[in-house]
Amino acid sequence: MAPKKAKRRQQQGEGGSSNVFSMFEQSQIQEYKEAFTIIDQNRDGIISKDDLRDVLATMGQLNVKNEELEAMVKEASGPINFTVFLTMFGEKLKGADPEDVIVSAFKVLDPEATGAIKKELLEELLTTQCDRFTAEEMTNLWAAFPPDVAGNVDYKNICYVITHGEEKEE
Repeated sequence: MAPKKAKRRQQQGEGGSSNVFSMFEQSQIQEYKEAFTIIDQNRDGIISKDDLRDVLATMGQLNVKNEELEAMVKEASGPINFTVFLTMFGEKLKGADPEDVIVSAFKVLDPEATGAIKKELLEELLTTQCDRFTAEEMTNLWAAFPPDVAGNVDYKNICYVITHGEEKEE
């Protein structure tokens, strides 16, 4: 391969750095691509501080400090394109228990670390983002995991069932 072409392929996230794609199944890559697209609010192919601020604001995190956003962006070796994003997840998930990974994803929606999230928030996210849940799927979810009287959903139980296939004995 000509040096110019190889360099261009590497810049595009192919070639030498593409082995990150072999760490994931195609369906997982598609899910990460959907997540990347949601976070990349301005659709420029790079996740920036402003993108992070905007997506956190949509989740109710309105007063995130600039320093926190800068720290998040600095976790990457350079601009966060999709390949870098996938690489970061690959490094974080290497050897991780699937249940822990899913619980960690839910924790983003639980800033007070209560172990539960509001039914309304979960329903809004599931019906408006990525692979949207239908009304029937939402009905089935609430039948399997009914919220408590305050409208909170125990996401740790959901994670357990997703990874183990049955409800915890409590």
